[in-house]
Amino acid sequence: MYLITNRRIDRNKKGLRMFSDKPNTNGAQEITFARVERKGNAWSVKPVTDKLSPTVVRDLKKKYKIDIDVRQQWHGSLKVACELFELAATTKKSILLFVHGYNNDVRDVLKAAEAIEKLYDVIVVPFTWPANGGNPITGAAAYLSDKADARLSTNALNRVVGKLGFYHRLLTKGWVERLRQQAYDRHPNNPVAARELFATLQNRECNTKISLLCHSMGNYVLKHTLMTSDSLTSKLVFDNVCLVAADANNKNHRDWVGKLDVRNRCYIVINESDSALAASRIKPGDEQLARLGHYTRKLDADNAYYIDVTDAKGVGTEHTYFKGDAVKVNRQLKAVFDGMFKGMAVEEYLDYRVDKNLYVMKPDALIDRDFDDFF
Repeated sequence: MYLITNRRIDRNKKGLRMFSDKPNTNGAQEITFARVERKGNAWSVKPVTDKLSPTVVRDLKKKYKIDIDVRQQWHGSLKVACELFELAATTKKSILLFVHGYNNDVRDVLKAAEAIEKLYDVIVVPFTWPANGGNPITGAAAYLSDKADARLSTNALNRVVGKLGFYHRLLTKGWVERLRQQAYDRHPNNPVAARELFATLQNRECNTKISLLCHSMGNYVLKHTLMTSDSLTSKLVFDNVCLVAADANNKNHRDWVGKLDVRNRCYIVINESDSALAASRIKPGDEQLARLGHYTRKLDADNAYYIDVTDAKGVGTEHTYFKGDAVKVNRQLKAVFDGMFKGMAVEEYLDYRVDKNLYVMKPDALIDRDFDDFF
């Protein structure tokens, strides 16, 4: 698994101890890519080489047929992107960028990413910002410390989304050209047959979907990226944007959610009984109004689809109900997240409540019939 972080990296340490709970020494906007692999209960970590050699760049250009100038300086993120998109294309899996919430260390983030991959059969790329609950401080001070780190991480997430969009366009173009060449090589003397084969190959092969999952305070990071004048997160990068248990103000959320441009859907998932967001709301500070992931009124962003899971079986007071017991006992809820994370539209499988402008789970009697296509 690859992760992206703006945490400080100490290369003299081993495993996950390499990741600090402080921002990068070159500034909170600086990001590092790293390959992480579980070995029993431990993790091996290998930071990605920052600058690629001309030889590596030439090899990548040739293998992936990408239109790049090898004389320019290219970074390790190019190699990571090539590997991720090739994996997605060959396995037919979707890519999910995961932005975690408050008080999560890197081990927590990786455990959550593993769970998501196992549950939904997607390729998870976590972006981990220096959320640490203000260690060693606790309580309200810890919460406010993480909010400060979240704001500092705005430019880092903005850069991550910008790179993801850039590489997707670059590699998609290369992939399409490769399929075009393959079709014309197969039918060198028959342009009509070549075009037909190219269309077939393109429809079959070029279907990688990329979605974004922001959980809890990860939504607060996203919100602040959208409030900048040079926001890259407002560009058309994702198929679905999934804002789950959002620890951000419900008030005026349409101002930033409305800036999101997606190929398919922007989903906001709400649990009115969410105990973590209930606690969040009573934290000190002028911004602690009703939380977006905890409030079923004033749902007025024109581009958002609101889903209320408050009364869904197994959810209760859970905050991370996209994994764990909630989706183990609730087949319908798991199916909804499965579709969301894979860039699909899921609202047709839910009941719409026009009075509140939100969707809810259908009665149990309708679940098996309506959700067969999800499995």
